[in-house]
Amino acid sequence: MYHFDERTKEILNESIVIDAHFDLLMDLSGQRKLGFCKVMENDHLDNFKKGGLTCVVSSIFIENYMIPELSLRESLDQISSFYQEISESKDNFIFCKTYDDVYKAKKEDKIGVFLSFEGVEPLYNDLNLLEIFYELGVRFVGLTWSRRNYAGDGSRFSEPDPKRYLNGLSDFGIELVKKSQKMNMIVDVSHLNDKGFWDVIELTSNPIIASHSNCRNIVNIERNLTDEQIKAIASTGGVIGINALNKFASPTPENANVYDLVNNIDYIVNLVGIDHVGLGFDFCGHLKKFDPPIVTDNRISKSFEILENQSNIPVLVEALLERGYEKKDIKKILGENFLRVYKIVFNK
Repeated sequence: MYHFDERTKEILNESIVIDAHFDLLMDLSGQRKLGFCKVMENDHLDNFKKGGLTCVVSSIFIENYMIPELSLRESLDQISSFYQEISESKDNFIFCKTYDDVYKAKKEDKIGVFLSFEGVEPLYNDLNLLEIFYELGVRFVGLTWSRRNYAGDGSRFSEPDPKRYLNGLSDFGIELVKKSQKMNMIVDVSHLNDKGFWDVIELTSNPIIASHSNCRNIVNIERNLTDEQIKAIASTGGVIGINALNKFASPTPENANVYDLVNNIDYIVNLVGIDHVGLGFDFCGHLKKFDPPIVTDNRISKSFEILENQSNIPVLVEALLERGYEKKDIKKILGENFLRVYKIVFNK
């Protein structure tokens, strides 16, 4: 067992620790359909506690084969599964809908869970449905995944292609951003393509986030953010959550490690300051049990998540200490920066 430095334990004990992007609901829904219950408690709680986690933002994600006909139904299935899980595990989890709920989770030594869209496919092209999802507890609006929907176009997992024509936000997407902000929901631009990103910047009056994105100057793929985009997010008062996928974090993905995450943090801090970077790991290893068996895999570089899961957040804290970050700045990275955005938007 790894023994963490006393400074690391102290920092985590004192900190609000937020993972701004985690595909939890897909796991809950998938396992509950197979007859399992208390999935959050049995499969995730230990990792959350070992990592010192206070709060996780869980995405509502719809797989390609369900679009468009089953998008709404699947999203409601996922939320229903989550409601059942919360009911079964009240001693360990809190359904977060407000800024104050995060502090409540910390005070009661429970894990807070927010809900977010990762792509607004469940809305189809009906703005009125946004109010229904708000009543169900959704507080974050990730406009797209890496595909096109009624709101706009997503970014690709490959190098930018200047010859490829891409649209920005649709008329529906523009009205969705406006309505989300009026409803005090946080707009998330991770996965959104470049043109759509700049449309959001033109429209926004609130801080925006990129919940799980890295730096394009470190790994040159569309999914990562340019320097200009990082500066634009910072100019709104927003925050970028560092993504733990090796291919997003490291120019040598087969050798990626925790220091690649620190390199992305360093890059953002040097560009726009300490107040605009957080954590959005996008751990997906727990979903591999749903994948069909793969007979052969000829890819040169396989995907994996640096740190593997939330239990290894202390490893990142120690790497930040080693790099020379002070406790007050590490606490900002761990959660205070995202929490600042929550306070501004949710309490308007």
